[in-house]
Amino acid sequence: MYPALNVLRELPEDDLELLWVGGDGGMEAELVKREGIPFASIPAAGVHGVGLSRLPGNVISLVKGFFKAKQVLKRFQPDVLLFTGGYVAVPMALAAIRYPSLLFVPDIEPGLALKLISFFANLIAVPNADSLPYFPALIPHRKINVTGYPVKPELMQIDRISARKALSLHDRKPVVLVFGGSKGAQTINRALLKLLPSLLQKYQIVHITGTTGWSEVQAQTASLSPESTTDYHLYAYLHEEMPAALRAADLIVSRAGASILGEYPIIGTPAILVPYPYAWRYQKINAEYLASRGAARFLPDEQLAIQLEAMIDQLLNNPEEYRSMQQAMLSLRQPDAAAKIAQLLVTLGGEKTGTTGRENTV
Repeated sequence: MYPALNVLRELPEDDLELLWVGGDGGMEAELVKREGIPFASIPAAGVHGVGLSRLPGNVISLVKGFFKAKQVLKRFQPDVLLFTGGYVAVPMALAAIRYPSLLFVPDIEPGLALKLISFFANLIAVPNADSLPYFPALIPHRKINVTGYPVKPELMQIDRISARKALSLHDRKPVVLVFGGSKGAQTINRALLKLLPSLLQKYQIVHITGTTGWSEVQAQTASLSPESTTDYHLYAYLHEEMPAALRAADLIVSRAGASILGEYPIIGTPAILVPYPYAWRYQKINAEYLASRGAARFLPDEQLAIQLEAMIDQLLNNPEEYRSMQQAMLSLRQPDAAAKIAQLLVTLGGEKTGTTGRENTV
C-alpha cells in the first residue's frame, strides 16, 4: 500500500483523477481515505497455500471480484492502472486486460499473484536487478524496469537531530529500533522483553509492538519501575512518526518485509533482519540481499532469543564494522524510485490518450 501512495504523490496534480481499489474489509480503506483518495472495494481472496476447506469459497470470491472490477472500470474509465501486489489485484488485472497497466513488485521475488499479473501488465517495475531471474521465462526483460523501492519523502527530509527530538531521545546512549511490522512479530517482542533489563543499561530502545502484540507487551512492562524504563519508548504503531523512528535509530531490528529494500538504504542504518519463517521465502530473500552486500545481519527466527543481544553489542561496539555496514547500506539507496515509477505511469497513460495531460489512475 505505502509504495503506491508514495508513487501517487509524485504524479502531476493537474487534471489528475484517482481511484484506489482494495479488498472488502481490508485495513487499507481507512488509511487511503486519510490521504483524500476515493476508495472502492471488490471481493478477493488468496488461493495459494489455502486449505481445501477454504479453497472453494476463495475461488468464488475471486469470481465475484472479477465482475465487481468490471463495474468499477466501466464507471471510472481509467487511462492507466498501477498494481502493487496481493491477491486483490488479480481480479482487477483480469478485468482490465485492455487497459494500460504498470505492475510494481515490492519484494525481490514476486509472489504467485504478481507472476500472474506480470503476463498482463504493459510494464513492470522492480526494486533491484536481483528480481529478474524470478520472473517466468515468457516475460521479456525489456518490459521490466529496475526503479528501486519508493519511500516516503519525509524519510529523506528529516534529519537525525529533529528525529530524536520528536521521539524524546537523547545522545548519551545509542538508539535501537525494534519492530515487526504493522501487526507485530510475537517472537521479536518476546525476545526483546527477556533482554530488556540488560539492553536498557546500554541502549535506548524504541519498541513498536504492532497492533496484535500491544496488550501482551504493555502488560509485561507495566510492573517495571519508571527509573528502569526511562530509555524505553513503547508504541503499538507509528504513522506519521515512523520516518522519525527510522532516522533516529543507530541500529534496526526487524522483520524483512519489502520496505527494508528502500527505507533502510535511504537512511543508511545497519539492521539485524529476522525474516518471518512462515511467509514462503520472500522475507528470507529480501534479508539475504542486504546481508550478502554487507549492509545487514541475518538472524534466523529460531535463534533470535539466543543471539540477539550479542549481535546488537557486536555491531554497536565495533566502530569499523559499523561504518562499513553504513556505507554498504547507503550504496544501495535509490532516492528517485517513486519519481521513476510515476514517470512510467504518465508515459503509459499518455500513450492511451495521445497526450500527457488528464489521466485517470486506478
